[in-house]
Amino acid sequence: MSKQGLSASERIACLLDDSSFVEVGAYVEARSTDFNINDRETPKDGVITGYGLIGEKLVYVYSQDASVLGGAIGEMHAKKIANIYNMALKVGAPVIGLIDSAGIRLQEATDALNSFSRLYLKQTLASGVIPQVTAIFGNCGGGAAIIPALSDFTYMTKKDSKLFVNSPNAIAGNYAEKLDTAGAAYLSENTSLVDNAYDTEEEVLAEIRNLIDILPSNNADTAVIDPSDDLNRIIPNLDGFADDARAVIQNLADDALFVEIKKDYAKEMVVGFIRLGGATVGCVANQVKDGGKSLTTAGSEKASKFIRFCDSFNIPVLSLTNVEGYSSAPEEIGTIAPAAAGLTYAFANATVPKVNLIIGNAYGSAYTVMNSKALGADIVYAWPNAKIGMMDAEMAVKIMYSAELDSSSDKKAFLDEKKKEYNEIQSSVLAAAKRGYVDDIIEPDATRKRVIAAFLMLATKDEQRPFRKHASI
Repeated sequence: MSKQGLSASERIACLLDDSSFVEVGAYVEARSTDFNINDRETPKDGVITGYGLIGEKLVYVYSQDASVLGGAIGEMHAKKIANIYNMALKVGAPVIGLIDSAGIRLQEATDALNSFSRLYLKQTLASGVIPQVTAIFGNCGGGAAIIPALSDFTYMTKKDSKLFVNSPNAIAGNYAEKLDTAGAAYLSENTSLVDNAYDTEEEVLAEIRNLIDILPSNNADTAVIDPSDDLNRIIPNLDGFADDARAVIQNLADDALFVEIKKDYAKEMVVGFIRLGGATVGCVANQVKDGGKSLTTAGSEKASKFIRFCDSFNIPVLSLTNVEGYSSAPEEIGTIAPAAAGLTYAFANATVPKVNLIIGNAYGSAYTVMNSKALGADIVYAWPNAKIGMMDAEMAVKIMYSAELDSSSDKKAFLDEKKKEYNEIQSSVLAAAKRGYVDDIIEPDATRKRVIAAFLMLATKDEQRPFRKHASI
């Protein structure tokens, strides 16, 4: 794709249903300011705003035009976007921002700064009320970088888009060719700021259509359609994917549709949206295949944000638990505890229907953090081969029977005997079920129909909490 890519209007046309776009504020231009841009035309003040349809679902859109003052955000430019937010909040529809901007319009000085703040306020008020999605097709620098950070989902093109507060060249000893910290590859793999990156603008816009299609339009809406897949579909050998949660999720989903979020970041944790029996469900899963045996800071924060979004928009949550502890990497020392606390809070605070499926090992307090029964899961299922306990049996035996093991004449036989005893009494899924920590032990091939039935039962859940302004966690 060329450096210029699609034009601002072409992006809107590619995003929306054919002939559905209605422009708002088409004649707005920049007004006189302190510096001399009075003799320059600023058509639409560098941003096209309006509304249209995605799959017959109403959305509001703004698309910045880099051919007008570099798409820089000034007073009237920001007012047009704020007006779109006002309209979207009134009718309860998502806002999609297509960003290609040089940042703040320097010629307008404090007027531009004030307009930035007003736009931030609109985004803050809209958070948790309507979905906010941004896509970056060119530059998004300086104060403009706050806009995607305040959004719920952000996408970039891999080649030409840049997202930064300070340019990579401003970092001591760095330059873009050495480490392009503003590029999509770096941001999508190393930060939580970008949800996914794609090769072309068309791919980005197609993914936004998929996302809008599966999400509710607002926090009072329900994302349910008539199911096209068999509710009682049996899935043979599903337990063979126990270490690949992504594959389990895809097999469970209606028509194998999985809209994954932040796929390239914190790969040890998988999050995204599926439909189950026609209803949108948010999935959070430990991905052992990609290093998910232990909870990490990045994985916990990725999951926490996703759960908060689901709870804000009444989207039920399905968790797939297969975790053995916390990461012990040196860089995690000061961060894993607060990150795990954030994940704990996100699960515990969510009042939407919550179902937990234990598909592998569930050890220690890391297991309790992953949507355990005591933390508030409404239904907990487990596969027959799952293990629930403090830790791996061999490690536990070596700790509890260290003296006996040292004095044993046949250490292997003693170890095997005690491991078997520990597994039966302390780590078996049956032992957990007998104590009420697991609601049922289900066959893997029947997982889809059992999980759908659980969410159907929970559809009218209404959980009230003590009054508070907000939590401090």
